[in-house]
Amino acid sequence: MAEIGRIAEVAGYLWTKGWAERNGGNISVNLTALMSGDEKALPALSPAIPLQEAMTALAGNFFYVTGTGKRMRYVAQDPFANGSIIRIAGDGLSYEIIAEQPVSPTSELPSHLMMHHYLRMSGRDNRVVLHTHPTDLIGMTHCKPFMQSETITRLLWSMIPECRIIVPKGIGIVPYEIPGTIELARATIKQLDRHDVVFWEKHGILAVGSDIIECFDAIDTLSKSAQIYFSARMAGYEPEGMTDKQLDDLVEAFGL
Repeated sequence: MAEIGRIAEVAGYLWTKGWAERNGGNISVNLTALMSGDEKALPALSPAIPLQEAMTALAGNFFYVTGTGKRMRYVAQDPFANGSIIRIAGDGLSYEIIAEQPVSPTSELPSHLMMHHYLRMSGRDNRVVLHTHPTDLIGMTHCKPFMQSETITRLLWSMIPECRIIVPKGIGIVPYEIPGTIELARATIKQLDRHDVVFWEKHGILAVGSDIIECFDAIDTLSKSAQIYFSARMAGYEPEGMTDKQLDDLVEAFGL
């Protein structure tokens, strides 16, 4: 399936960017519309595994999910030895692994499915949840002045025009929560009401969207903006950034 190749491609980018130390980060992609009837009918490779809460909007859906403890550098090389395809039960209360190996999904699967469920219930065709650890962006979340959505959005938008265009909804902020917890997922979902990219304080970045390459591109563009900001600061200057008018002109020119 071509989509699995695209997932492997992005996993490789995350590793080469230095955003995926050890088993850092995880990916889930809704494959339901891309699978054939025969693929959907594949037998389970594992007993049904209960979910913490009902995911009725995802009933009967299929996801590729990176595996628990698996490294992105190996997902890039062999996505099915380091991830699996799961099928959500018809009642939305459990899932089973159907392909290609019985690799247990990321421990953050409940959080990912909660986000997919929210997005589906909201009528958004966001098939992808991508979480990774960009060094420069995480560094910014250690600085309290940047921990306001309007502040960090305005700063990163102003470093390069493409950032305003590629990340038009700006950046949501979630104060520190223990990784992998339902509390983190719920706090993130509140931010997804207005944003497609969310910064997790002192932890990482999460992006949602209809295309995994686009999710990667959004984070990559924000990272480039952060690097421009830090480059100017290291040269001894506070970067001027684009003016409000220059940013507003992009909205008109690109229909944002």
